[in-house]
Amino acid sequence: MRAIQVAVFGGPEVLRPAELPDPVPGPGQVVVGMAAVDVILLDTLLRSGWGQDFFPRTLPYVPGGGGAGTVVETGEGVNRAWIGRRVVVRTSTGYAERIVADVEETMPVPDGLAIEVAAALVHDGVTALRLDRLGRPEKGEWVLVSAAAGGAGSLLVQLAVDAGARVVAAASSDVKLALARELGAEAAVDYTRSDWIRRVRQATGGGAALVYDGAGGPLGTAALGAVADGGRFVTYGTADGFAAPDPESAARRGIRVLAPLLDGPPNQETVRELLGRALERAAEGRLRPAIGAAYPLEQAADAHRALAARTTVGKSLLLVGGRTAS
Repeated sequence: MRAIQVAVFGGPEVLRPAELPDPVPGPGQVVVGMAAVDVILLDTLLRSGWGQDFFPRTLPYVPGGGGAGTVVETGEGVNRAWIGRRVVVRTSTGYAERIVADVEETMPVPDGLAIEVAAALVHDGVTALRLDRLGRPEKGEWVLVSAAAGGAGSLLVQLAVDAGARVVAAASSDVKLALARELGAEAAVDYTRSDWIRRVRQATGGGAALVYDGAGGPLGTAALGAVADGGRFVTYGTADGFAAPDPESAARRGIRVLAPLLDGPPNQETVRELLGRALERAAEGRLRPAIGAAYPLEQAADAHRALAARTTVGKSLLLVGGRTAS
């Protein structure tokens, strides 16, 4: 089968096409013929060698964390009725024509939902719903979403709007801000401007009751200034490292700081529940991942370069077998 392999840690150029043996399912496992592969920022970090203490990778390895496709083979103890079923799969690999996964790591795709849409929710749908539960946007309150045109950020904009909140989006280009407005943001601010915090506070009449920081690093740290006194600050961005809001300033202003990534990943039961809800919402038309870039499997390096350069608007996918995004 065709796959992408990392033989040495490094830049995007280490993502090399390879011919590998077809995977064989073990007991309780299935083989999924991949149609659309999820691409997230974590993939780029692991490829560079980051996070070996938390996400160990033995070289060579096939990167990725899942996507969507069709079950083509089942292992011992698995009902053969799975064969031919469209599924999403969230596991420790993905950039390949076929991957093997435990049955517990797979979930049927709702009828009528495009396979690419399902793949786009495998990680960002879970992340966005998890953050939505933490932030709990309320009707009428202002919510700031930074990195609002990213995979998770664009979903958070929709979830906040669906809850009746008023959203101000922060992003780095006119195209990204236009996407956020299309998704329901009432106001939009370019966070590459030095006065962006002042603009957010002006738009919201003194600060947002809830801030989702999808940028991290210095931008995320600065975003604490956009929170109204007594508000909530939920940070999950890692592109430039974690945000480091001043705890004394937060406490003095009565701001509740939540950093769910520091608590580690959610357990399998929670992941399945949240992913199921994301797929259900998408099937109902209440949640739409913004798929901004779709690359052939062999162009995985280009997908990583675009993520690093922050030129991607919305979600990135790798398409297998000559598919085009729909």
